[in-house]
Amino acid sequence: MTEPRIVITYCTQCKWLLRAQWYAGELLTTFADEVGEVALAPSTGGVFRIDVAGEPVWNRKRDGGFPEITDLKRRVRDLIAPEKSLGHADRVDQSED
Repeated sequence: MTEPRIVITYCTQCKWLLRAQWYAGELLTTFADEVGEVALAPSTGGVFRIDVAGEPVWNRKRDGGFPEITDLKRRVRDLIAPEKSLGHADRVDQSED
């Protein structure tokens, strides 16, 4: 089986390239052994979407804005490497008790 491809589609009109690059770097660092590629796909119309192996993981319009990096990493991990520990990103906030 080949490693999954992550596609980050971002709006060039909104100038979201740097944001897309940052997410790409974070995902490549966290999932270096589990991901085959992270691609940046320019678009227009306010789109910011992240798909993993063709599955939608985040959509700015559907999910309301941009993801917190820990939430994004959990969503990606759950699809491609459910057994992988994310360390601090897996901890439940104790202040909510």
